[in-house]
Amino acid sequence: MRPPTFLLALLLAIPAAISAEEPSEIRARALATLAKLPVEAHFDQDYAGSGNPKQMLDLFLPKEPKADGKLPVLVFIHGGGWTGGDRAKSAGAVVPFVASGNFAGITVSYRLSPEAHWPAQIHDCKAAIRWIRGHAEEFGLDPERIAVWGTSAGGHLVSLLGTTQGIAELEGEIGPFLAQSSQVTCVINQCGPQDFSKALMFSDGKPVVEDPAVVALIGGSVAGHPDLIKAVSPVTYVTPHDAPFLTLHGMKDQRVDFVQATIIETALEAAGVSSILIGVAEGGHGLNHPALKDRITTFLDRHLRGGSEDLKDETLAEAP
Repeated sequence: MRPPTFLLALLLAIPAAISAEEPSEIRARALATLAKLPVEAHFDQDYAGSGNPKQMLDLFLPKEPKADGKLPVLVFIHGGGWTGGDRAKSAGAVVPFVASGNFAGITVSYRLSPEAHWPAQIHDCKAAIRWIRGHAEEFGLDPERIAVWGTSAGGHLVSLLGTTQGIAELEGEIGPFLAQSSQVTCVINQCGPQDFSKALMFSDGKPVVEDPAVVALIGGSVAGHPDLIKAVSPVTYVTPHDAPFLTLHGMKDQRVDFVQATIIETALEAAGVSSILIGVAEGGHGLNHPALKDRITTFLDRHLRGGSEDLKDETLAEAP
C-alpha cells in the first residue's frame, strides 16, 4: 500500500518549506500533526550515549502496522552542507511512509563540521544504524531491512553507508552497540556529492574546488589534503558487495553538479551493483518533482517488501 496521497504531497516539500523555523518550533508543529495521524513518535533517542543533541535520532512507528512481524526501516539523513540542518526538519520525509503502516521511520542528526571534522559525520551515521539493530526487538524493527535516504550532504552520507561496510576507519567507536553491523539494505541518494576530487561543487553558479563547505568538513584545503579528499568520496569505496542505489538528481543543479550522479552510477554499474539514476531535466538542488514519490515508493517496496515492480534509468521532464 502506498502512503496516503495528501501526505505524499508533503514528502519533498516539507523540509524545504520549514527550513527557516527553529527545531523547537518544528517539533511543536510536528506533534500537532502527528496527533492526527496513525503514527507514534519516540523523540531524542541517544544513539551515542553522549547526551549530545546532534547524536540523537527520532523514531516513528505506525500505530496500526499492516502486517504481522518486524517492520522494515526507512532512515532519513538531512542535508545542509555538513554545517547546518537538523533531523527535526526531516520528519515530513518519513512520516508518510510510516502512516501507510508498512514502515518504521527514523530521522538522524549528526555532528556538524563546526563541532567536529570528518570522519565524525559518518561515524555518527553508522552508530545510528547500529542503534537500530540494538533496539530492533524492543521496537519491532527488522534489522535485515534498513533503507537509507539522504539529500545533498545527507546524500553523500547515505552513499557512504551503502559503500563502506567493513571499512574499519569509517566505522568509528561510538555508541553501545559496537558489535552490531552498520550494513544497510538499499540507498536513496538525492543530489549527494560522490567524488570530491572534481571541481563539481558550485558556489554562486561557478564550479569551485575549494568549496567552503568541503573545506570546513575536512578541516583544511582540498588541494592540501588529497588523501582526505579520496577518503571522503563515496566512489572510492565501490565494490560488488555494495547496497543497491537509487540516485535522484536535478540536471540543472547549481550546487552539486549532475555529473556527480553519473560518477557513482558508472562506478556501481561497473562493479555489478544494482543502480538506478533518475535525472530531473529542469531540476535544481531542491528536487520537488511529483513523480519522484512514486519512484521512491517502488524502490522501497522492491528492496524492503519483496515487490516485483522494478525501476529503470530515466529523465523526468519538467512537471506540468
